[in-house]
Amino acid sequence: MAGLLRRLGLCLVAYAAVAWVPLVTSEYHTHILVISLYYVILAVGWNLLAGYTGQFSLAHHTFAGIGAYTSALLVQRAGIPILAGVVAGAVVAAVVGYGLGSLCLRMRAIYLALATWAFAESVRLLVTVEYQITRGDLGLAAPLLFGTPRATPYYYLFLGLALVALLVAWQIVHSRIGAYLRAIRDDEEAAATMGVDTFKWKRFAFVVSAVFAAVAGAFQGHYIGLLSPTPMKFNEMATVIIMVITGGLRTFAGPALGAVFIELLSELLRRWGEIRMVLFALLVIAVVRLYPAGLVGLLRATGTRIGARLPALAPLLGTRRPAD
Repeated sequence: MAGLLRRLGLCLVAYAAVAWVPLVTSEYHTHILVISLYYVILAVGWNLLAGYTGQFSLAHHTFAGIGAYTSALLVQRAGIPILAGVVAGAVVAAVVGYGLGSLCLRMRAIYLALATWAFAESVRLLVTVEYQITRGDLGLAAPLLFGTPRATPYYYLFLGLALVALLVAWQIVHSRIGAYLRAIRDDEEAAATMGVDTFKWKRFAFVVSAVFAAVAGAFQGHYIGLLSPTPMKFNEMATVIIMVITGGLRTFAGPALGAVFIELLSELLRRWGEIRMVLFALLVIAVVRLYPAGLVGLLRATGTRIGARLPALAPLLGTRRPAD
């Protein structure tokens, strides 16, 4: 309990440390930061599943869409409060994730990836063709959470959500459950031999990652104000994978760092259009080939070198490796 309270305190300090940013940036730049924080939540959730559990799902972005559409439809059609809609979106995503996990998680490697990709494409096509319900490519209007399209209030919301996602992920990774997940990733047969219910914990990670995505997607829908099937295309999933690998797959801080880095880089390269994805693909190849630990590993190695040359700074550049 003391450790949890300490980490809550650190989250509050981190929140306060960057709360000033919208006060000195334009609405456009604040919007970019909001989208970056949205991707932080997606990346942290997918890393929990793929990085720590070893289950390579290609449907993570679809759960963000499920959360967004569920919330928007319930708020529009049933007149429920937006926060209740977000909760409902998370519940629906958890139920769908539980069902999909039950069907697919006995598959491995490429078969799991293909099954989840097929599910993601099926949901996207369903959303596209069910015009009477989802409005298809014309877009479904979603009520704005704060009644304004200005990015500033949403920055504070998504900053809090991102810190909560990181805190929850930390609690899972550094618990007995986290040890089970890493054991499954490293050697599933050996984990089962030692008495770990591998299917149960894989499904647990699948559902948790689905809830992460659904909550982020629902709030993002009530920020943008218009939902369409476009963010449910594979490009979105590819972006999340690029963020996690660039930041550092199987590291704790890597997905958050990679999400912010790639989103900011994407904005800088916006005039390049779809060529950005080619450049990001080359970046991933370079990272995997030259520095598999990603940006986190690079920063850790740099801190180690500086600490070796300047011993007085070593305590400030602690390179204790997180659970992986």
